[in-house]
Amino acid sequence: YAWVLDKLKAERERGITIDIALWKFETAKYYVTIIDAPGHRDFIKNMITGTSQADCAVLIVAAGTGEFEAGISKNGQTREHALLAFTLGVKQLIVGVNKMDSTEPPYSEPRFEEIKKEVSSYIKKIGYNPAAVAFVPISGWHGDNMLEPSTKMPWFKGWAVERKEGKAEGKTLIDALDAILPPSRPTDKPLRLPLQDVYKIGGIGTVPVGRVETGVLKPGMVVVFAPANITTEVKSVEMHHEALQEAVPGDNVGFNVKNVSVKELRRGYVAGDSKNNPPRGAADF
Repeated sequence: YAWVLDKLKAERERGITIDIALWKFETAKYYVTIIDAPGHRDFIKNMITGTSQADCAVLIVAAGTGEFEAGISKNGQTREHALLAFTLGVKQLIVGVNKMDSTEPPYSEPRFEEIKKEVSSYIKKIGYNPAAVAFVPISGWHGDNMLEPSTKMPWFKGWAVERKEGKAEGKTLIDALDAILPPSRPTDKPLRLPLQDVYKIGGIGTVPVGRVETGVLKPGMVVVFAPANITTEVKSVEMHHEALQEAVPGDNVGFNVKNVSVKELRRGYVAGDSKNNPPRGAADF
């Protein structure tokens, strides 16, 4: 699992996760897109872009001696990322207490409970309700409690959450992903697609990338990019290298546009449908 998410060679050498990688997998219930938000201070800009597209945040805290303390310290990454996730509107949270194999002694229940208590107290201050957050002790390296219940932690009877939509419980991280509440997807509203990035791809051309927030994006549609007021036709729409006939809210897509150079578009621009209430500048603020 560590390998899956730190796939870039440079990242493996540095042992940290750099750019926002988009990965997908299926659970019994959902198609899950992982936006791997990086865990290193230099990369907070990328983390903000990734987090603002997410339906749920999985906060990974390291259980190793000293490692957890560094992350949760006043200037630590754990605090910063949890706060950013909440502030950017990601209201569902799962906490993975990772590297349980490197606690003293390995797979220590008191260490897990100590971390759970500390993180609960902090996320409560931010605005999350700890009772609605699954805390799962895992080892990404060994696979403990990722997909199957671990035999190394017989003391862990499972996680349980309570929220107004009802209760949920499970043993593993994948169970916790299956317990995410699906957000409403407003397909009936006008198209809004904030750009996360713009790529130039040889043989294809300019490909803006982002998540559809409202409305529907289709090949053949004439889109407007605000605030630059650039109008162009969408040639094709892709998600995970598969062509789509339409992209709906929640889809992270790339789409090929005609006669627009990569230099004209920027992260943060918003695409809309030229024929249906496209985004406009505010009269006042």
